[in-house]
Amino acid sequence: MTFARRAWPVLLFALCLPAGAANAQPVDYKPDRADFKDMRLVGYDDLQGRSAYQPIAEQQGNRWIAYIGHHGGSAFNPQTQQVEPNGTSIVDVTDPTHPVYLHHIPGPAGAGESGGAQMVRMCPGDGFPNAAANHLVGKFFLLRTNGTQGHQVYDVTDPAHPQLVSTPIDGQTDTHKNWWECDTGIAYLVGAAPGWRTSRMTQIYDLSNPYEPKFIRNFGLDSQQPGATGPVEIQLHGPYRLGNRVYFGYGTSSNGILQIVDRDKLLNGDPTVPEAQRFEPTRANLLYPQIARYDQGPTNGAHTVFPIMNVSPPSFANYTRGKTRNIIALTNESTGNECRENPQMTYFVDITTETEPYGVGSFHVEDSSGGAVPFCKRGGRFGSHSSDERINPMYYGKVLWVAYFNAGIRAIDIREPWAPKEIAYYIPAITANTDVRCTDNNDPSTCKRAIQTNNLDTDNRGYVYAVDRANTGMHIVALQGNAAKILNP
Repeated sequence: MTFARRAWPVLLFALCLPAGAANAQPVDYKPDRADFKDMRLVGYDDLQGRSAYQPIAEQQGNRWIAYIGHHGGSAFNPQTQQVEPNGTSIVDVTDPTHPVYLHHIPGPAGAGESGGAQMVRMCPGDGFPNAAANHLVGKFFLLRTNGTQGHQVYDVTDPAHPQLVSTPIDGQTDTHKNWWECDTGIAYLVGAAPGWRTSRMTQIYDLSNPYEPKFIRNFGLDSQQPGATGPVEIQLHGPYRLGNRVYFGYGTSSNGILQIVDRDKLLNGDPTVPEAQRFEPTRANLLYPQIARYDQGPTNGAHTVFPIMNVSPPSFANYTRGKTRNIIALTNESTGNECRENPQMTYFVDITTETEPYGVGSFHVEDSSGGAVPFCKRGGRFGSHSSDERINPMYYGKVLWVAYFNAGIRAIDIREPWAPKEIAYYIPAITANTDVRCTDNNDPSTCKRAIQTNNLDTDNRGYVYAVDRANTGMHIVALQGNAAKILNP
């Protein structure tokens, strides 16, 4: 039995289209009707009408469970019959056509990014070192932010009854987009360490035994550390680890920085420095693991950093050198309603020679492609926010999924990073839960209800989970029609 409310008319519209209409799209813009091309709605859950940030969908035994981090705010929970501060939604998506809402873990009170529990990551205990000795075999653990004040780990082996097991960090003033290595237990926690000159940097912990967190070191850009002088570089948004590299993205809509770091050097420090001093936040210690940095400039940020390795563009096939490339998809964040900002999009950065990154391509949705009502006039933010971060064999190196606020979910063919192109999209319909977005918060006439697709994730079955910042819920979609042919060319 499920207690979640659902906007069934929207779902049924997508699932019950007449024959021949599978790839159709509305001629005129109607916000209460989905707009799509070569993408279908598989399932939906309204997430109790909570503003959502990060979804992840993970396999737990023979079940698939989605964990959704929420922005601050509050909503009524039918399961408890209480109004609860937004925190973490747990949804069974084993059958993606009928998601089942299992549990809500409340977060701290507060609006927007000052409350809630925006970020979620999940790891199976089996993969951690010393799993048997630490009694982790068969268990699953959720890492989440706890408002702006810290980070928590829950045992979610029974996802309907999560249990708090540790609080690695508490008493902070900010948090954001964490990363957790499921093969080692190393966690890169975003926050504000005491004395540091920025509200968001990296605090590295060993969470291989989630019951006993162990601090390793603090890390950030030179200028952010205690005792530094002069201007402070832009705050961290989030890290991504792949192999012996950690890719850090700094900045949201301006002054973005991609930093490439040697993981071994980051975690072990310079062996020529006395052991007790290796992690002191000196300029030398902060620069020691850095391989390269790539500055985006004053109008672009680095919200999401996603490495796409060993790309072989078909147009390079006949060259004797350089036909296989390593690429970073660098997605910026739109922050201004109705285009009151610089354009924000996804950039592709070549890091084949990783000491010398350089830009090679970009993707953005044309404002005018909204038709009779351009995207800039539809309400809310229009522009990129984040990309999928999962190395999924079905899509990796072929399709990049990008959340595009009022332009919904976009699927991009990235086989030619120098010339990426869109192959499909799905813009969900607004519902009764969808909140308004205003260009002037003091003038209600400037407010419009608009979809605000925020972040997304894929699973290894091919489904894409996208959540909405404006309280609309979670949409589960998949490619179809011509776009699906890219998966089996």
